[in-house]
Amino acid sequence: MSAAPGSEFRSSTGMFPAATVTSSHRDEHPTGKRLAVLTLTALGVVYGDIGTSPLYSIKECFSPLYGLEPTRENVFGILSMIVWALTLVVTVKYVGYVLRADNRGEGGTFALLALIFPRGTPQSFAKGGIFVALALFGTALLYGDGIITPAMTVLGAMEGLEVAFPQLAHYIVPFSVVILTALFVVQRYGTDLIGKAFAPIMVIWFVVIATLGLVEIVHSPWILAAVNPMYAVHFVQAHEKLAFFVLGSVVLVITGGEALYADMGHFGRRPISIAWLVMVFPALLLNYFGQGALLVRLPEAAENPFFMLAPRALLLPLLVLATLAAVVASQAMISGAFSVTRQGIALGFIPRLEIKHTSQKEEGQIYIPEVNWFIAVGCLIIVVAFKNTSALGAAYGIAVTGTMLITSVLFYLVARIRFRWKPWQAILLAMLFLSVDLVFFSANVVKLAHGGWVPMVLGVVLFVLMLTWKRGRALLMQRLAEGTMPITLFLDGVAQSKVHRVPGTAVFMTGNDDGVPPVLLHHLKHNKVLHERVLLVSVKTADIPETSASERVRVLPLGHGFWRVIASYGFMQTPNVPQILEVVDQMGIRCKPMETSYFLGRERLIPIPAKPGDKITLSKWRKIVFSIMARNARSATDFFNIPPNRVVELGTQIEF
Repeated sequence: MSAAPGSEFRSSTGMFPAATVTSSHRDEHPTGKRLAVLTLTALGVVYGDIGTSPLYSIKECFSPLYGLEPTRENVFGILSMIVWALTLVVTVKYVGYVLRADNRGEGGTFALLALIFPRGTPQSFAKGGIFVALALFGTALLYGDGIITPAMTVLGAMEGLEVAFPQLAHYIVPFSVVILTALFVVQRYGTDLIGKAFAPIMVIWFVVIATLGLVEIVHSPWILAAVNPMYAVHFVQAHEKLAFFVLGSVVLVITGGEALYADMGHFGRRPISIAWLVMVFPALLLNYFGQGALLVRLPEAAENPFFMLAPRALLLPLLVLATLAAVVASQAMISGAFSVTRQGIALGFIPRLEIKHTSQKEEGQIYIPEVNWFIAVGCLIIVVAFKNTSALGAAYGIAVTGTMLITSVLFYLVARIRFRWKPWQAILLAMLFLSVDLVFFSANVVKLAHGGWVPMVLGVVLFVLMLTWKRGRALLMQRLAEGTMPITLFLDGVAQSKVHRVPGTAVFMTGNDDGVPPVLLHHLKHNKVLHERVLLVSVKTADIPETSASERVRVLPLGHGFWRVIASYGFMQTPNVPQILEVVDQMGIRCKPMETSYFLGRERLIPIPAKPGDKITLSKWRKIVFSIMARNARSATDFFNIPPNRVVELGTQIEF
């Protein structure tokens, strides 16, 4: 195939070979049966966390820690705050507005960041300053949420043993450890099978909790008057400082609300909204009102109002169902952590990790061993250390409210930059959201000494690591660019020196699409030969979740048997270099697998003091941390799915 140097052509094959997994995104505007299926499926994946909040929320509001008696006035005040917390934060904020801020159908903090600062380059992110830092910290808190959620939900379910079988109460922690360990062990087999069970379990769960609440409401219909927000106002006036602390437990009713936005890419805005408005929201309200009516009628039920709603004969089935629902909630957060991690890797904030696809049909079905076991160890430590939901409540609330607070700030930017709202419109809505978020966040900050420090410390550590990796990569690219030879100069040298060419195709992976890769110079210096065909392959991350296969690969002929290949992937996709070469081969550039060799560089990083004129600087200790992270990152061979028996690695030392 011949083409003038400098001319460009794209893939026109339409699709990659059949081995490629399909898109993880759903229909943009589903209707009929498709809409019903997506709505039911969303019940399991999206609402597992917030759907299990009744297990412990009201119980914690009347915790002995506060000394709040379940009198009629107090119960009405608490219920009123719960109703309006769910209405303002979940219904108005997330369902009404935040779900509109989708990046090609994808949600989550990283998707929001790419939406605000397009192209995902270090330079574009640098423009964001404090907002990028907030997004990173929000993501770091999400990992803390992922660790705490399984512990909180499973402990909440197991605490039903105190009601059903008091003699087994001391087995709550051991049983929780066994359930959680089994949950993390089976992650390696993928979520496909368990995912199919999500919807039926959660449908049954919401029907049951709604029924339990409705039965109690029928006997005490006066409890519905608690929907009046004045009861919340009177509660605050009557208890003042205590009311502020109780808000730290009220926030537990909205934990999991952030999942609506994070999981939007799997289902779409409409199914998630319908599932909330038609089933989840009504079921939660009925159960909370039922628990409130029970407390007014039977104050001693404050020990565990959720399980005491059920008749004695149904306690065991309810305990089993609650455990299954807790597993669903835990699984949703674990899968979400995998998804966020892949986005972070693609956008350059997290080192390369092993990503395993557990489904041949769905791109979104992935398993990341390092993340799985990181969450597992953290989760088990928390269960053993805190032992019950009362002690864990403060740690749980601060992670969720911190994430929601950051989302409100970033949504303001989206409203101004992407939606083109007028300043007063964006500011007015942002102030409404922030006023609620700040109250809840402040109520949890005061609990730092009682467990709230756990997600905060974890968030700070992960935030520093992600920022160090991003800046370290930018500094490394700067160092490599300083010594990069222009491609035209190199090709002129190749033509004049008449270097020996051997049969086959050589692929040189490079992060820079302008210049000669150092590994190519290293190879030529030591081996003194070149292949007949040389491909300089760069894999780029777009600021959208997915790129179409037909437009993914661009090839630029350079002359003298050299081509520059640029492949663009979305931040929700996993690069695959052999599949890229299949497209290139179909274009007429011979890239047969058994005739292709891949040349990769393995750099040894040597931290040195900053040089005068450096645009990007990094302290010595952060350079050391970056070097350790780079040394332990997944190799390019594994990450890009390159056949290991076709790889040649050349080592070099780089001062940075």
